[in-house]
Amino acid sequence: MIKSISKIDLSPKPGKAYWVNCHREWREEIIYFMMVDRFHDSNKRHSMNFDIRHAGFGNEDQLQKPFGGTIKGITDNIDYIKNLGCTAIWLSPVFENNPGSYHGYAIQNYMDVDKRWGTKEELEQLVDKAHGLDIRVFLDIVLHHSGDNWSYPFDYDYFYAGGQRFPLGGWRQKDRPLPVELADPEMYNRKGQIRNFDAYPETQEGDFFTLKTFRNDGSPASESLLDILVKIHCYWIRETDVDGFRLDAVKHMKGNDISRFCSNIREYAYTLGKRNFFLFGEIIGNDEMGNPYIGPKMLPKDRNVYYGLDSILDHPLHSVLAEVIKGNSSPNRLIQRYSDLQKNALSRGEYGEFLVTYIDDHDQVGMDFKHRFGHNATPEQIVAGMGFLICALGAPCIYYGTEQGFEGNGMDDRYIREGMFDPDDKETNVLNQGSWIFKRISVLAHLRQKESILKFGRMYFREISKNGVDFHFPDGKECLLAFSRILHQGEILVVYNSSPKETKEEYIAIDNSINKEGTYMVCLYGNKKKIRIEKNTDQEAGRLFIKVKLKPMEFLMFKNT
Repeated sequence: MIKSISKIDLSPKPGKAYWVNCHREWREEIIYFMMVDRFHDSNKRHSMNFDIRHAGFGNEDQLQKPFGGTIKGITDNIDYIKNLGCTAIWLSPVFENNPGSYHGYAIQNYMDVDKRWGTKEELEQLVDKAHGLDIRVFLDIVLHHSGDNWSYPFDYDYFYAGGQRFPLGGWRQKDRPLPVELADPEMYNRKGQIRNFDAYPETQEGDFFTLKTFRNDGSPASESLLDILVKIHCYWIRETDVDGFRLDAVKHMKGNDISRFCSNIREYAYTLGKRNFFLFGEIIGNDEMGNPYIGPKMLPKDRNVYYGLDSILDHPLHSVLAEVIKGNSSPNRLIQRYSDLQKNALSRGEYGEFLVTYIDDHDQVGMDFKHRFGHNATPEQIVAGMGFLICALGAPCIYYGTEQGFEGNGMDDRYIREGMFDPDDKETNVLNQGSWIFKRISVLAHLRQKESILKFGRMYFREISKNGVDFHFPDGKECLLAFSRILHQGEILVVYNSSPKETKEEYIAIDNSINKEGTYMVCLYGNKKKIRIEKNTDQEAGRLFIKVKLKPMEFLMFKNT
């Protein structure tokens, strides 16, 4: 194991054929996000039989401790992810964590894989097997803070106090953190725990609970720290051939630091021939909060243009979409969400409208009650929620267990981090490829792989009408929600009935410039026959539309011919 960055060799690994995978842009990916500790252990298991959904495994006590999942368990079951229709895997952090930590975000050794989850060689084997199936692998990384690797004086809890720096009391282990360059008090802000996560500069300078924030004040020490972090993560690209990083807690860092890190990582990936290395980040906040971290930036005292993140997770979409799909909210805010996305995309580079979208996640910051999308949702609603993500703008991300209908809920994050296997039974898991939700999501995901319109097309919400004359955007909680993706002369129309009880029959407007009256739209997803395109000649210029009838919570897709 390497203990100092001075020992890192960043020349190409001898005999290693790096996977360049230039045939697919990042916005084409369908990402499967898993917590390594919760997906699968190293035992050979078989799937339990159930028709529709399962609740997952883990009691209250088990879910707050390491569960037993391993990297080998992912490798052994990667066909499950491939058959679901996913083209990329996002792994929770795999580097050695503080004892007792299961989630990966409390790193004490950046130079090795946590032995509870596996070895560096097993991570490389997972990446190689994924590449053989045309699947990318993204690592979750933490640049803002280390684990709880040292204490303040007398091991008291210190809290942010106007930017005051405090002494470092002592290191918790004599041989951690690693690399040894991080065992330096000047590498850390030492300003105590954040009290207000929405206050600047506190939210960037303070400690994330007991995790210790790295120095980020523009000092020579913070510049050296950034160089250390760049070299560490280049090393892992060199060693394992991973294809991207998801950056944790980005809003707690400065935009210039993120831009420098991302540009340096891309440059190194280019030296290995990896031209599509994907860098996306987590920002809990509005669109404007993400703008300093995406796209080109001219940094102070530097004549070069640096490029930050390729994309971020679409946090504003998360809760809005869930409530619309469940029929609890009008689509007004959802439609506005995409309008805001367009405005903010203007300064974000070529693919500015394409964020990594999700409806289920592992880390619901600021919420007193944590719950998966599947909580209080029917199987039909779960499929419709994933169907929306798969068909709409962005790179859709499936949180492990959603495809089996997991419905975890409780007062902290453990309740939404269920196991896909039973730690008390060494023979079974819930990787059921025959369950109804899995099969439906798989069909939708493979449709997206096949249809270029769903990957690259422009997106328009569609007006609806009860009489074929008076058209308007949907404005009620339980309604027909429709949008189109358009690419050149092709249009795919997506329609969903958000009412849990009422069948709805209405007219939906489609594009006038690429469709013709009397032609047809064929059903890509659902059990409908082709539908004739009609024209309302009473209106100026005439409006083209189709008439559809949807059962409660029915999700359909149509394509022009």
